[in-house]
Amino acid sequence: MTRDEALEILHEYVKNENLRKHAYAVEAAMRAYARKFGEDEEYWGVVGLLHDFDWEIHPTLEEHPQKGAELLRERGVDEALVEDIMAHAPHAGVPRDSLVRKTIFAVDELSGFIVACALVRPTGLSDLKAKSVKKKMKDSSFAAAVNRDDIRNGAEELGVDLGEHIDFVAEAMREVSDELGV
Repeated sequence: MTRDEALEILHEYVKNENLRKHAYAVEAAMRAYARKFGEDEEYWGVVGLLHDFDWEIHPTLEEHPQKGAELLRERGVDEALVEDIMAHAPHAGVPRDSLVRKTIFAVDELSGFIVACALVRPTGLSDLKAKSVKKKMKDSSFAAAVNRDDIRNGAEELGVDLGEHIDFVAEAMREVSDELGV
């Protein structure tokens, strides 16, 4: 699947601008990690773009991303891609047994948290550092819906230092900061 095809699906199902921005942020992080690991940047970017495409129509853990996976299968999307997308959600039961699956899990919650951190800073994302993000992670009332354990576990599963992971994802997101509005 190409990025344009993935964008078509994303825009068909996602009308909320913030959810679209989240998809762009995760895509940017996935593409950056693909480059770092010598993997297929286009494929990894598609995984990032589509990971939450069904959230607006299936906003519960009982349905997301399982129902979205069904929609993709009905469109004839390759099963490996469907499974890689589902790996971002621990409750979906897809083992994170490959680099792409570990990465989508590692960048999903973190990218949302980075955006939240950037939005409360006068300089936004431009000079956001891991130290600031880690400090905000300790404040359970800040961006309370973000699962801090998923952020920590994602970095650990990926085999990267949490601070380096935060800085890497923030840098990747800077490439699309205009699209993200941060």
